[in-house]
Amino acid sequence: MPESVRAPMPMRVLGRSGIRVSDLCLGTMTFGTEWGFGTDESTSRKIYETYREAGGNYVDTANNYTDGASEEILGRVVASERDSVVLSTKYTFPTVKDDPNTGGNHRKSLRRSVETSLRRLGTDYIDVLWVHAWDQCTPVDETLRALDDMVRSGKVLAIGVSNTPAWVVSRSVAIAELRGWSSYCTMQVEYSLAARTPERELLPMADASGLAVTAWSPLGRGILARTPSTDGFTKLSAPVQRILRTTREVGDELGVSSARVALAWVLRQGLMLSIGARTLDQINDNLGALDVELDESQLSRLDEASNIRLGYPHEFLHERRALFTPQALGTRDSDAAARAGG
Repeated sequence: MPESVRAPMPMRVLGRSGIRVSDLCLGTMTFGTEWGFGTDESTSRKIYETYREAGGNYVDTANNYTDGASEEILGRVVASERDSVVLSTKYTFPTVKDDPNTGGNHRKSLRRSVETSLRRLGTDYIDVLWVHAWDQCTPVDETLRALDDMVRSGKVLAIGVSNTPAWVVSRSVAIAELRGWSSYCTMQVEYSLAARTPERELLPMADASGLAVTAWSPLGRGILARTPSTDGFTKLSAPVQRILRTTREVGDELGVSSARVALAWVLRQGLMLSIGARTLDQINDNLGALDVELDESQLSRLDEASNIRLGYPHEFLHERRALFTPQALGTRDSDAAARAGG
């Protein structure tokens, strides 16, 4: 579909929050030049405007991105339409080298981060606040209780979680529900054709818990934007080379870039995408993933090229799935059941 007649960007409800967001989220880790690879404010504004013109309404940053410049730039570019945008930011990672309490998931870190983010973003509320990562030392009930206070104060509307084991997220959701606290409505995971391990635990858990999932780095940290003719291709691992060959083949069939194919595949898995860009060409190419229609044969080839082993206990249970049908359970005796086990 030509970009000039592109259909409206698909929208969905963000888990149980009721907030409507676009399938493509604009990630702004590249807003700011402090890390040496980002964009200046003028280019960042153009990237944002291109995204908004395409129908996107969901923008994501973090308190540590480009040492805070990302939040400051984003605050200025959304200022004229703040209430029309779903604005999310994150906390967890330390922001001051010699002050350990500027990081972590505890209440002190949370309060300082939220107040700083509100000031940088030039707003009095954050639509979605993410726990950026599990800090492995703050009890989850302490984190949840502090987050609930932020929601009750009106400074945060909804909460999400990223880079955290499935069992920690699942336990957190159960605790929040039992105690009547604000619960996670969404989750971010690294997921792409080159990183499918969330299929083992994280994605099934999210589905069972009603969490909307956004894939960060859906281009495999940039690797999936490469092609077999790219310099350094032969130095990549054999599995990645296989994925890149397949995405290039499918891209040639459709007349689109390998990057669009990789992004379209993630969308077909039912996830939202966090797309970032350093140039207008990149943001336009990423937005073009919405126009890519993969047929069943192409999906199958991409699945096969990137397939991973699910491991134990998933493979064990899959091999014995037929033993647990109503028919099997009603006919076999206990000895047969014992023999079927491992």
